[in-house]
Amino acid sequence: MVRGKTELKRIENVTNRQVTFSKRRSGLLKKAFELSVLCDAEVALMVFSSTGKLCEFSSSSSGINKTIDRYMANAAISSGSSMEENLKLTTDDQSSDVLLQKMEFLEESKRRLLGEGLDSCSKEELEQLERQLDHSLRSIRATKDKLLNEQIDQLKEQGKKLNRENAELRKKSEKLSLQRSILTAEPPLPATVETALFIGPPSQTHRQTP
Repeated sequence: MVRGKTELKRIENVTNRQVTFSKRRSGLLKKAFELSVLCDAEVALMVFSSTGKLCEFSSSSSGINKTIDRYMANAAISSGSSMEENLKLTTDDQSSDVLLQKMEFLEESKRRLLGEGLDSCSKEELEQLERQLDHSLRSIRATKDKLLNEQIDQLKEQGKKLNRENAELRKKSEKLSLQRSILTAEPPLPATVETALFIGPPSQTHRQTP
């Protein structure tokens, strides 16, 4: 047989109410203890009976007052955060309007700098726009000249470095050529010795007289 759902309502009989309170209180305290042990949670429980009797449980060794103080501090922080969030939302709404106006102004200025929407400008506004463009042009040219000069200086330094490297390679090449010529040189020819040997008929001066 299926048990019907029990309707939760106040127990009118005082004795039954007190017995039920005693049983449910014990179960509640047991669950609070198990929660603190199993989950390493800080649990504080306070229950007042219908007669005003207090039953409490605290997992903190310092007692339930420490947990209450912690709760109050956290509640104050949460309340302060809520106030800050509300104030931030209000400020954000005002900032959004200001930011929107700034964006519209910047867009209008951009179009004017590009030469668009100038029909509604007065003579003074056009002169001011011309001065702004002239100032921007001078700044751009100065920045471009600075970059070009820096690049030229870098190229000069690279040219000097290459010249030094070429000079060192030339010296090494000349040194190797000199060593190669010394190793491949031919030995010198022997010296010529002159003698008084004469080949041919004797001279008249060497004949003997009879």
